[in-house]
Amino acid sequence: MRTVTYGAACSLDGFIAGSDGALDWLHFSRDVEDVMGAYWSTVDAVLMGRKTWEFAAAQGMGAESGGDPGQGIPSASSDGSGIPAVATYLFSRTLTEPQPGVELVSSDAAGFVKHLKDQPGKGICVMGGGELAGSLFDAGLIDEISLNVHPVLLGSGVPFFQQTRRLALELAEARTIAGGCVLMTYRVRN
Repeated sequence: MRTVTYGAACSLDGFIAGSDGALDWLHFSRDVEDVMGAYWSTVDAVLMGRKTWEFAAAQGMGAESGGDPGQGIPSASSDGSGIPAVATYLFSRTLTEPQPGVELVSSDAAGFVKHLKDQPGKGICVMGGGELAGSLFDAGLIDEISLNVHPVLLGSGVPFFQQTRRLALELAEARTIAGGCVLMTYRVRN
């Protein structure tokens, strides 16, 4: 069975973006590039909610620059569309038109991800905000949590976690990286 990982850079007080969507607090370094490069080689599917998709699309998803490893966005596909060079699934109850190169999933996110986990392949990345991740946590479908904790308190913003139930975790990795950041990976205990 494939591993589903939910991860992002976050502030020490648990936000993945400021209240205005600001990301100016993120620390970019060679360490982050190395970590993200190694991570993207282990996945072949990315899951995004609509808000994350719209934000990433507005940022160009690294289309011309070959990706922005500091933000964890993989390099664009060879067609220059800005879509990650992995299977990309966009979860939305409001969008009706599929995006180019992206499979739109409009109902039963948990059922879809359960089916995807049972298929052969590499790991699955849940990218960005907490609504989609919260529903997948509630369904018991997320296997790992990976965070790059930055030494900043934002006070408010987009929270990393929105799940509604208690989860027991097991530390798999913890290490400091450049900029005073701490990279942590936890496995969800079942």
